[in-house]
Amino acid sequence: MKYAMIPGTDMSVSKVCLGTMTFGSPVPEAEAIRLIHYALDTHGINFVDTANMYEGYNRYAGSSGGVAEEILGKAVAGQRDRFVLATKVGMKVGAAPEDENTSPEAIRVQLRRSLKRMNTDYVDLYYLHRFDPNTDPHLIARAIGEELKAGTIRAWGVSNYTAEQLKALLAAAKEENVIAPAMCQPALSMVNTGALEDMLPLCAAEGIGVIPYQILQGGMLTGKYRRNQAAPAGSRLAEKPEWMKPFTDEVYNVIEYCADQAAQQGITMTQYALRWALEQPGVISALVGVKREAQIEEAAMAVL
Repeated sequence: MKYAMIPGTDMSVSKVCLGTMTFGSPVPEAEAIRLIHYALDTHGINFVDTANMYEGYNRYAGSSGGVAEEILGKAVAGQRDRFVLATKVGMKVGAAPEDENTSPEAIRVQLRRSLKRMNTDYVDLYYLHRFDPNTDPHLIARAIGEELKAGTIRAWGVSNYTAEQLKALLAAAKEENVIAPAMCQPALSMVNTGALEDMLPLCAAEGIGVIPYQILQGGMLTGKYRRNQAAPAGSRLAEKPEWMKPFTDEVYNVIEYCADQAAQQGITMTQYALRWALEQPGVISALVGVKREAQIEEAAMAVL
């Protein structure tokens, strides 16, 4: 496994980051724990990404989440220092005001709930999961600064922000004398390249690391979907179609291009798509969601 440093920190993370969005359902707890251990012990994948909202396919807007964090807490028990753990705050996980967005109270309450579920005193990387239109960025930066000083988080980042929203947060952090976000997690794949236009250049200019998600676009770039063919059993499209991007002719053109390039290089489509993501400016790790051991194996082999 190859590694990279999270900017501004002493944390070295694997170039493949293990995603946990499917943990709980369809991946049951015992299997999820086994996959986390397999990823680290067999392939050196020490970077694990979760969120306070993750509970697999059982998730719905406002459901309480926490399932993936609890699983992760059990998986790292007794070996916490071997992992770099990232979690997130901001999505709706209940009916109370502090159960949504990133107000100072939401950050305070949700972080402590995450720490309890993960059975740890600190989070290595804490993301604002989405832009909060109701809270002044200065208040957000100040709240994050307090957690950094307390040692409950070691670094922070953003996900699902626009470049303009991130600029405002960076300015607020500077004015509040708070260490800038270390990482940005945008959606990015061969069929969704919007982040290349402004977000990645901004991150490069500000020294912010990038860890894209949806690099396989829900399995679109793995080879399992073909033009004019039904979705295979067990695929994301078959199990959770509402989580999938529409299969347009343009999308199929990209899928076929990926297949052709992968074949020319003698690698799988998954490996080609992952390498493509890692080659983009500022990308230090690629987030890969898994349900099976073979998926970890394939991703790890892509970065050898």
